[in-house]
Formats: sequence, C-alpha cells, structure tokens
Amino acid sequence: MTFPLVVGSATGILVFISVIAKPFVNIGKMRLGTYWIISLAGAVLILLSGTLPVDRLLSELFSDSAVNPVKILILFFSMTSMSVFLDEVGFFRHLAVLALRRTGKSQYALFISLYAVVSVLTVFTSNDIIVLTFTPFICFFAKNARINPMPYLMAEFVASNTWSMFLIIGNPTNIYLATSAGIDFLRYMMLMALPTLAAGIVSFVILLLIFRKSLSEKMQPSDTEDKIEDKPALFIGVVCLTCCTLLLAVSSYIGFEMYLICAVFAILLFLSASLVSVARKKHLTAEENTFKRLPYELIFFVISMFVIVLALNTSGATEKIASFLSGGDTVFKIGISSFFASNIINNIPMSVLFSSILKSGAFTGAQYSAGVLAAVVGSNIGAYFTPVGALAGIMWSSALKRAGVEFSFRKFVMYGTLIALPTLLTALACLHIVAL
Repeated sequence: MTFPLVVGSATGILVFISVIAKPFVNIGKMRLGTYWIISLAGAVLILLSGTLPVDRLLSELFSDSAVNPVKILILFFSMTSMSVFLDEVGFFRHLAVLALRRTGKSQYALFISLYAVVSVLTVFTSNDIIVLTFTPFICFFAKNARINPMPYLMAEFVASNTWSMFLIIGNPTNIYLATSAGIDFLRYMMLMALPTLAAGIVSFVILLLIFRKSLSEKMQPSDTEDKIEDKPALFIGVVCLTCCTLLLAVSSYIGFEMYLICAVFAILLFLSASLVSVARKKHLTAEENTFKRLPYELIFFVISMFVIVLALNTSGATEKIASFLSGGDTVFKIGISSFFASNIINNIPMSVLFSSILKSGAFTGAQYSAGVLAAVVGSNIGAYFTPVGALAGIMWSSALKRAGVEFSFRKFVMYGTLIALPTLLTALACLHIVAL
C-alpha cells in the first residue's frame, strides 16, 4: 500500500507545483503541458514497480462497465469536437457579438448579457470550450472599449464552471463520476438543477458586489464586426449538437449508451460538413482546425491518473480514505473534501480517486448517489478557487498571459475565496435537500 500511496501523493503535489510554476514547456515548436507529463511519469513508475499488473489494467481499460475510461474519453472528445467545430465556424463569437451590441454604454448590461450567454452555452456544450473561446474575445473587446476586462473574465470563468454542473456533458468530471455511478442523463439533470441554479444566482450576486465600482463606469459602444461565413456548416453543427443532447436525455430509455450517441453524432457532423464543403469546392478548414485544437493531452492525463488510482484500489489505500470520509453528512463531507482535493491534484484525477472511494462499499443507497453528485459539485466549483482546480483554470491563466492581462496566483485565490466558498456551500445545501 505504501508505494502507490507515495507515488500518488508525489504526483499530485508535483502537478500542483507545475501548474503554479511552469504549466507548459516548449520543445522545439511543440508546447507541452507539464501536468500530464508528470502524471504519465507517475503511472509508468507504478507499472514498472509491478504494483499494478498490466493484465489487470487492460481488463479495466476495456471492461464493459460505466467506469471504463475509454468510453468516457470517447464521450468527452465527441462532445468537445462538436463544440470546437461550432467555434471554428463562428457560432459562439456571433452570439457574443449580438449580445454586446444590445448593451449600449452600460457595463452592467454588458456584464449581465455576457454572464447569460456564457451560462446558456456552457449548459449545452462544455466549460473548457467556453473558456477557450470567450477569453481572447473578452480581452479584445475590453481593450477596444477601454474598460477593465477583469469583471467580464471572472464572470465568464465563474459562469462556465458553475453552469457546467447542470447537464452531465458540461464537464468531463461530471461524465466520469455520474457514468461510473450509473446515474443517467435525465436523473442527473433532475437532481442537479436546483443546486446549479442556486449556485449560479449566488456566484452572480457576489460577482456584482465585487465589481460594482468598475461596472458603474461608462464605456465606448462596441464596433466589433461579425459575420458567419459558412452558414451550411453552422446549420449542420447546431443540428447535430441539438439532436445529440436530446438523445442523451432519453438514452437510458432507448437502450443506447451515451458514448455511442455522442460518437455517432460527432462522426455524422464531420462527414456531413466535409461532404458539403467538397460539393461547394471549399477547403476543409473548420474540420482540420477542429482536430488540431482537440485537447489530446487529456488522454494521457486521464489514463495515467486512472492507473495510479487503480493501484491505490489494488493496495487497499482507497478503502482507508473511504473509511475516514464515511459517517456524518455525506453531501457536505464529500463535497468539501472533493473541492479541496481538486485544488491539490486537479479535478480530473480527483474525480477518478473519489469515484473509487465512493464505490469502496462505505457509501450505500442514497448516500452513494448523493456523494457522487457532491463530488461533481466540488469538481466544478473547485475550478475557480485556485488555477490548479481544473484544466480550464490552467488554459484560462495561459490565455490571459498571451493577451497581456496580469492576473497573479494570489489574486486568483482571493477572488476564488470570496466567490467559490459561499457558492459551494449553497450548492451542497440544495443538493442535500434534493438527494437525501
């Protein structure tokens, strides 16, 4: 039990340090995330030590179960590819520009519009995609309008990592935790609707209070121009994503696994869009750019952390942790511990670890499902406590540096403490009402 526990702890600590000190390294023209390299090294150490037999790993990777990480990665990449495609054809930017044009000179109106647009889009796509899409646009717009970008950047980041709780597809951590527990799309939505709504309201009010002085200043009207160049591709993308979301909602009733539905619609989107582009004698720019932008490093990160957690399971370490966390109020105990764990080892490995902890047998019945959803809350809201909390935080911080916006680790934690802690407690209180 000692070796996997030491390797797992060291990997988590080093991932935390790497995100703060050096989240990326440049090797020639390649830019690689240090977080997944560290996790991969930890997994290799586990396998070389013989702590986890390779045949056990392979059987778990390709097992016909909900916790199968391969299925979860297929689901995530399918949804991500559809969202990135819509971004490539200008869908998200177009909606943002439409919202901004209606705000006039009022920063309050702009702030509310942006928060609303980000919240709605996050529900039906993914928090990571929204962060990647809106961050450069907000920096560009704020510079042109001569306003402080921070209220809008925080609103975007907080909204995308709060409303991502609403549907199972909003965050890869939702997918992993809920599917491993056998919670279907519709049941998940019914249980998470109230906690998400309450968390959204609380975080929005706190954001308004924090930035009220900055938002009271006038701004120059936006002259940002925007035009959808490829309307057929946009139509195909919107139809595929909409139909996919609707079928996910009834997947448990029609007998199809969610990862298969997502994969089918992702393939259908790219085949249809490619055929239309070829027929119109257009280059497959959006399709090519989409595949270039997919977060492939997530494959190594998730599989590596799965290896480490599987070794902890085999050695009996997760049972020890489960015993420590069991008893008392499951929702608050799991929710708060997962929130802080996300900010030590990142929310994806935290989800892998807590999924195993909750399945150890120490949590049963309603406590088990409530604990799973409490970990979902911790994994999402934990994203805006420190930059280590989620991959979205790492990508967001890097995007701000590229745009020349100064935002220190200390300031991130200061805002995170003010916003995340009240939001977390509100969401968990509402989850306690609906789940227990």
